[in-house]
Amino acid sequence: MNALLKTAPAGPLHRPITLMDLDAVLAVEQRAYAFPWTRGNFVDSLAAGYWTVLRTAPTGELLGYAVAMPALDELHLLNLTVAPAHGGQGHGSALLDRIRSHALASGARSVWLEVRTSNASAQRLYDRRGFVRVGVRPGYYPAPDGQREDALVMRLALAADGLD
Repeated sequence: MNALLKTAPAGPLHRPITLMDLDAVLAVEQRAYAFPWTRGNFVDSLAAGYWTVLRTAPTGELLGYAVAMPALDELHLLNLTVAPAHGGQGHGSALLDRIRSHALASGARSVWLEVRTSNASAQRLYDRRGFVRVGVRPGYYPAPDGQREDALVMRLALAADGLD
């Protein structure tokens, strides 16, 4: 009897962002945001040794990425972006899982982030993943016509530290 060995299709891949990835990352960044990060923001983050992750399809297509800054016993999520063509497919949740795993492995007690008050879909994602709202930063983000938009400050507790 002949049996065919079937292999499961390969899922998305994760690896650190490199300088060679920046053209693709910037293309997604510019499609995703009215006020995108610049090449300099990414170069500076890489030069500073910030933790990064790139999520790609098995074909190599860029699905999303994240940049986080370690600080003492915390991790500060600076940028989490899913390519607009791939939104709503679980890539944001998968990236947050990677961030949480990295934070735990590095001894962080919490993950912090800011999110635009107008970004309801990101807020729902963070709420579902256990982040809680802890404050507001007035005028934190640039907005159209020279205006500024507030940021919600959110925190994911990874260890009991008396802040909850």
